Amino acid sequence: MDSHLREPDYQLLWPRHLFVSEATALLNNRAQTDWDDRCEMLLADAFEGGQESGPAADLRDISREVAERTSKTKGWGQSEPQTRSSSSLTEQQSFLRRLVTDASKLSEDPTPRAYWKDRRLGTQTASGSRLDSTQAFAREYVRIIGEFDTAGYFDKRFGTDCVDAERGDAPSLLLERWLHQENLWPLDANHLAEDEDLMYSVIEFLHDQVARPRSPGSYHSFGDCGWHRSSFDVATGRAVYRWRMNKLLTRGLSGLQLANEGEDIGRLVTTTDEGRADLIQSVAERRGSTADDQVRHALTLFRNRDADRHQKRSAIASLALVLEERRRNILEDALSSKDRNELFRIANGFNIRHQGGDQKSEYDDYYLDWVFWLFLATIELTNRIVEDQDQAAMPSAEPRSTT
Repeated sequence: MDSHLREPDYQLLWPRHLFVSEATALLNNRAQTDWDDRCEMLLADAFEGGQESGPAADLRDISREVAERTSKTKGWGQSEPQTRSSSSLTEQQSFLRRLVTDASKLSEDPTPRAYWKDRRLGTQTASGSRLDSTQAFAREYVRIIGEFDTAGYFDKRFGTDCVDAERGDAPSLLLERWLHQENLWPLDANHLAEDEDLMYSVIEFLHDQVARPRSPGSYHSFGDCGWHRSSFDVATGRAVYRWRMNKLLTRGLSGLQLANEGEDIGRLVTTTDEGRADLIQSVAERRGSTADDQVRHALTLFRNRDADRHQKRSAIASLALVLEERRRNILEDALSSKDRNELFRIANGFNIRHQGGDQKSEYDDYYLDWVFWLFLATIELTNRIVEDQDQAAMPSAEPRSTT
């Protein structure tokens, strides 16, 4: 197995954790009559090799070998049962389990080899060569959307494009209804490149339409129509879409990414470095209090790609309010009196929360960025203090009696 894991067609097209989650769910539902088909579909979706090579093709080879063995009859009407492992898995199921076990060895996001031009100009990114024009970005985007459509990711929303019941202009009418533009589907790279705002709107809109088919469904043989897929999962489809789109956006020039968490999940937001991205994920995933909701709302306001000075000030004011509420009962354990005073002097001494005549108002916008991240990090600090306090307050388990 190890030698296969390093081959290009074993390159993951999904985040590793998502593949492990979907594969584990499949292994936990082995009684499905179409299990082998569902497994092949998962492997074709999740790996670079698709249907033609890589894990999906290797799975078919295993099934073919099993079929050849079972065709050897012991007697009239009897066939040799498929070999199972000690854990009652079929050979196909054992193959998937080995992939899950070895998932850490699968290449999730390799650094592509740089070719001559990229080496000379330094235009290589972590996801491939940089797309140095809107036209190049639009072409690549349309190509990827074609892959999603072929894999059935739009069938739940747009309907299956069947020879007996073609989609026709249904997708285009849906896009027109929400984006107020005619004849957008099928997507045209030249049209999108002419209007970046429209292209970014399409990127966000299609995020909300995708759903991953987990079952190949039924096969329609008339006119070689193909599979009519079923068992659609919206959450997985959107997670895969964001993963693919963010890799593409990294190669572009916009400085945008699709948000993976928070109120604005699936919406384009300004990018941050890895450390701040981890901070965003941590605060956005917290649930259970009004303060958590305030923080998520502030995050949405601040990182909106069109956020202006007023929106950023409002976001910072919301964070300052959360800190004010935690000033005595939490921050006293984290910061000295002098540091606490300095923290709130920033919020109150500048024209952020109030608009008094003695407040400083002539400051650059990048100052707002610094204050926002300072306050957000401080809120996360208080979150962890609360967690530690709650953990310490939990009663310890009573020792068992030895009598």
